[in-house]
Amino acid sequence: MNLISLTAISPVDGRYRSKVKELAPYFSEFGLIRYRVQIEVEYFLALCQLPLPQLEGVETRQYEKLRQLYLNFGINEAKEIKEIEKTTNHDVKAVEYFLKNRFELLGLGQYKEFIHFGLTSQDINNTAIPLSLKEAVNEQMAPVLKQLRETLKKLSLEWLDQPMLARTHGQPASPTTVGKELGVFVARLKEQVKLIQMVPYAAKFGGATGNFNAHAVAYPDIDWLEFGNDFVNNCLELKRSHPTTQIEHYDHLAALLDNVRRINTILIDLCRDIWQYVSMGYFTQKTKEGEVGSSAMPHKVNPIDFENAEGNLGIANALLSHLSEKLPISRLQRDLTDSTVLRNLGMPMAHTHIAWKSILVGLEKLKLNKAAIDKDLEDNWAVVAEAIQTILRREGIPNPYEQLKALTRGQGNITADTFRKFINELEVSDGIKEELRRISPHNYTGIISL
Repeated sequence: MNLISLTAISPVDGRYRSKVKELAPYFSEFGLIRYRVQIEVEYFLALCQLPLPQLEGVETRQYEKLRQLYLNFGINEAKEIKEIEKTTNHDVKAVEYFLKNRFELLGLGQYKEFIHFGLTSQDINNTAIPLSLKEAVNEQMAPVLKQLRETLKKLSLEWLDQPMLARTHGQPASPTTVGKELGVFVARLKEQVKLIQMVPYAAKFGGATGNFNAHAVAYPDIDWLEFGNDFVNNCLELKRSHPTTQIEHYDHLAALLDNVRRINTILIDLCRDIWQYVSMGYFTQKTKEGEVGSSAMPHKVNPIDFENAEGNLGIANALLSHLSEKLPISRLQRDLTDSTVLRNLGMPMAHTHIAWKSILVGLEKLKLNKAAIDKDLEDNWAVVAEAIQTILRREGIPNPYEQLKALTRGQGNITADTFRKFINELEVSDGIKEELRRISPHNYTGIISL
């Protein structure tokens, strides 16, 4: 761990840096600057292709040289822009001046006034940020979530037929199977992934107040709405919002963040359940040479991966909630509150990323403790009371629920013998008695399917 990581205020850039370093190109200050450069360059090239008469001299062979300005963008270029910002005290204007300097070096100085032509800073920010978010989600986060879901599904199929005592209200209930209960989370995550894939990455692009005022006064014969739609929808592969104020509505972004929050909430539920199963001895965990579970108790193998994930998911969700509630609100045509809040977009995504990875590690450590699960079933014969009273209802026996309630509710030490005695005393056919005797906590699991 380097000095910067050791002195970082946020654990995302300190303790957890190695787990989220792949997100830095998207959510860091460097990443935001690079995406701004990309938007400015692609916008200039789009103007060239309109074409504007003043840009007819820009040859297509020069397009690739211009794209190299963001494709080869590195830390030194970012530092150069930050130096310019010390004078401008405006981050987007600093990018514009940086590009103007580069155009001079490329022999394109005569065209430099068409960099950022007719735009306001939010035309750049409100395209750069959703583009960086889209690529971060698709390239880094979605693959981890997919791997997590696939691992969970693999375990659910592997343990599908392992009976397990269920608990409702924390009390013994009708048995289920280990795999089916894990499969519930697989299904829940699948539905949320479907929903998140439906949310567009929306972007604002339209000048100072969203009306292409400067564009229209300079070139009144050009259909700027069509240009804006084509640039955002086709070139950047985002979705252009229309009409807008100076800034993006952020409604779609809020929907995306809420969707991530729901995924995280499902995973908090999973973490707590698995933590409980470990506590009950249903799962043990694979150990790693050299690791310790406690500074004082040598025997401990704690479910730390699920605890770590739960903590990070909670922080992520708190930030996601604030972002989704705050961003869609802006005074009149805009205020600056969205800008400072958006700079924290990477924080909840990073905490989410840390948590998803942690759950994946935890799942891969789990080992089924069949003996403990089977013993718990054997110790809780009372749960078959539901099955027996239901068959007795079918057979028209008077008050079967009440009979089983008297036999089991609040009674200790309910065993197989308790039910054998009860069944033997029933006034039903031998065939029904045999049917009832076949029921046990180990086979009373209902219809198990995923």
